Amino acid sequence: MSFLDRIKECAEYRVGHYLPLLIDGVQVGQVTRDFASWLDQFPDVFSQQDNTIVLNPTLDTFEARTTTLATVTAQLKSDGLLPGWRGEPYSVGTGFSRPALMEIERAAVPLFGTRGYGVNLNGYVRDENGVNLWVGKRSWQKQTSPGKLDHLVAGGQPSGISLRDNLIKECWEEAGIPPELACQAHSTGYVSYLTEREEGLRDDVSFCYDLQLPADFTPQNTDGEVESFALWPIEQVIDTVRDTDQFKFSVSLVLIDFLVRHGHIDADEPGYSDIISGLRL
Repeated sequence: MSFLDRIKECAEYRVGHYLPLLIDGVQVGQVTRDFASWLDQFPDVFSQQDNTIVLNPTLDTFEARTTTLATVTAQLKSDGLLPGWRGEPYSVGTGFSRPALMEIERAAVPLFGTRGYGVNLNGYVRDENGVNLWVGKRSWQKQTSPGKLDHLVAGGQPSGISLRDNLIKECWEEAGIPPELACQAHSTGYVSYLTEREEGLRDDVSFCYDLQLPADFTPQNTDGEVESFALWPIEQVIDTVRDTDQFKFSVSLVLIDFLVRHGHIDADEPGYSDIISGLRL
């Protein structure tokens, strides 16, 4: 196994398996042909045109689209096609900083293939032996990747909250990091990927943050989503990411990015240029 294997696992995507989802002539997602057939029961909402799925253009406001899609997702839930309902609205649009065209339930994002966003925090400690990284283990009750290894803090990006405020909120909920400490995290960029998973198509952008923590800090989960935490020497992180699939698939990308930025993966690494280019679409 290799770092490139982790990246390839986040790039398993069958192009011909999907139809573009359009709003006002602009692609905002993509759906499988099977799901497109399910959407046929909503002819006043969706239509198939030239191998695309088009949202009815009479739904020409944010509010109208959001309200109508809520009806569709409610039917998905009723039909048992939408497990893991979150009750969290996610923005749908053409870019993170652009005005949203509508909102949909978070659990429906992979079915509609719309882009999802999230925040990921690398929490690390320096000592006389070098860098150590806090590693979480996901609860077995999580909807996605139960029991897998994870960051100290990670979470999806719902509508109506800034990235920084969301990070601070997640820091407290997932690891008991107080706001005055969480505010010291610094933004380091992002990773992105497009891959097929059991829940659907994951077209995701993860905004990355680093936070150096005091040696005496011990994380405490407050929302029940993390089973345990452990402080790992960086060598253990490297070996586990490179040689196993124990980390959640997307977490591996953020950790590889961390390892590159901190010089633990250097230019002599086999496939280095492919590793770098594979971290962002």
